Amino acid sequence: MKIQDVLRQDVMLLDLQAETKEAVIDEMITSLVEHGVISDFAAFKTGIMNREAQTTTGLGDGIAMPHSKNAAVEQATVLFAKSNKGVDYESLDGQPTDLFFMIAAPEGANDMHLAALADLSKYLMKPGFADKLRQASSPADVMAVFDETEIADKVDDSASTKIDERDFIVAVTACTTGIAHTYMAEEALKKQAAEMGVDIKVETNGASGVGNRLTAADIKRAKGVIIAADKAVEMARFNGKPLVSRPVADGIKKTEELINIVLKDKASLYQAREGADLEATSEPLGLGKAFYKHLMSGVSQMLPFVIGGGILIALAFLIDNVLGVPQDQLSSLGSYNELASMFMQIGGAAFGFMLPLLAGYIAYSIAEKPGLIAGFVAGVIAKDGLAYGKIPFGAATGDLPTAVSSGFLGALVGGFLAGAIIIGLRKVLANLPKSLEGIKSILLLPLLGAMVTGFLMFFINIPMAAINTGMNHFLGGLEGSSAILLGLVLGGMMAVDMGGPVNKAAYVFGTGTLAATVANGGSVAMAAVMAGGMVPPLAVFIATLLFKDKFTKEERNSGLTNIVMGLSFITEGAIPFGAADPARAIPSFVAGSALTGALVGLSGIKLMAPHGGIFVIALTSNALLYLLFVLIGAIVSGLLFGALRKAK
Repeated sequence: MKIQDVLRQDVMLLDLQAETKEAVIDEMITSLVEHGVISDFAAFKTGIMNREAQTTTGLGDGIAMPHSKNAAVEQATVLFAKSNKGVDYESLDGQPTDLFFMIAAPEGANDMHLAALADLSKYLMKPGFADKLRQASSPADVMAVFDETEIADKVDDSASTKIDERDFIVAVTACTTGIAHTYMAEEALKKQAAEMGVDIKVETNGASGVGNRLTAADIKRAKGVIIAADKAVEMARFNGKPLVSRPVADGIKKTEELINIVLKDKASLYQAREGADLEATSEPLGLGKAFYKHLMSGVSQMLPFVIGGGILIALAFLIDNVLGVPQDQLSSLGSYNELASMFMQIGGAAFGFMLPLLAGYIAYSIAEKPGLIAGFVAGVIAKDGLAYGKIPFGAATGDLPTAVSSGFLGALVGGFLAGAIIIGLRKVLANLPKSLEGIKSILLLPLLGAMVTGFLMFFINIPMAAINTGMNHFLGGLEGSSAILLGLVLGGMMAVDMGGPVNKAAYVFGTGTLAATVANGGSVAMAAVMAGGMVPPLAVFIATLLFKDKFTKEERNSGLTNIVMGLSFITEGAIPFGAADPARAIPSFVAGSALTGALVGLSGIKLMAPHGGIFVIALTSNALLYLLFVLIGAIVSGLLFGALRKAK
């Protein structure tokens, strides 16, 4: 597919009036809505802004390519827009942006639009092409620029010849979404290599899969390798080759530097790690960021099981409450009636994977496949415990006759322990004879890793169990000022970055308390977390409703969408407003969320489900009061945000 197939003339804007980044986005989306390309302004804008929050799509040289693959898109379309003044779009080079290509891709579309996008990226990197677009005065002129360049390319291709004596290098490009930056980096590297008299083959790891895949012969022939990627790519194949790894942005803006590093033999030899199929290629993270990355790797794998299993268990209690349980059988609440028992068993099976998955995938994030088994062992031990009375040093630990389980904290520590052990074992086994290399990753590392991790968990389990038990007792006995403080902190954290590290830290803490509390009516901490997370989107709706003069029509429409997001516990719905006006929005959201969390803590309301918002409201210990507190927080935040906001 050619870019001309999705570049529509009727949606083009050749004289943008907007003067800010968000206003430019709004103006372009409005055109798409008016021409039937987009069915939901707010939903599509949320996708665009979420993408901008990851990395700016302002690529530099006056060009920006905002994009979203979104359910609100009716037809794959590329909108071209031009600003005669230039706009501060937070571009990579810090310069004003005047040429915009907004890519709207249907959520369930095939890869045709990605092929068109790759084609667009190649055009934009050609000398003089952007200047021709700046001179275009009508949509027909824009299309003519593309058509003329296409014809010129065909002539150039037919006249070109390969020079075998030139240096040859290979490269891989990849960005987090696999759309714009991937193909821009590809074209930039190819263009720079041609100018320097170097042959290059570039593999793209885009949303449509791997394009122009490097062969073993390509890699063997190459003088070196350039990785311009923001996500994990297949790395083991480059073992022993000179390799330079940088973010994908450097593949666009620092192409000459990257190529020279390879040509001048300044690239380090790459040593593949055993058992690693895909490896992250970014520069080393700091300790805090590395901890967060590995923790979130475990949490992201764990959450579906916690959410599904936790809600099923909570429904089991709800069913028994509805059907009734005799006073003398309250100890069987949740499994007394047959239907409730079925829900309990199914939910328990899913929920039981929580701790092994957490520990296993933390270890996997640290040490790849060999870390997985050691991490699972640590997680199962944290979940099921160990019978210390049956081992020789039992007397030293109080001769405990029953299994001691350390719960969420034990699994968390065990996951990091397992990953560290595998890393250490790799170093210990680094000098094994080559004849034993084949069994290292499939036998020695899993066997020794599981064994060493398991034995160390005997010692770790007791202090972690004590801490975990103490924390659960503390949470279970919270009342008065301590409960208010906990709810205030957790609720406020949910609104600080609305889906970022602080929000996730509070959510992980809340879900971590569920395992020990779901059988006793749920967790106050989890209730405060969910209530606090529901406030920001609802506050957006209230602000746009009461202060209409301070919001555009599109923002008011987005406010309506935020009702659903808030009631569904999707805090991220408020991100576009927080990103556009952080100094006013975030403090307002934090105030209301913290107030709601504090009220939940004060009332001791418990929640048995880790997610769901209003759809699991029956699983709270006081549904009406819970909704009232969420409403109070939303009103406070909405009033603050609206009052602080400047009129449009």
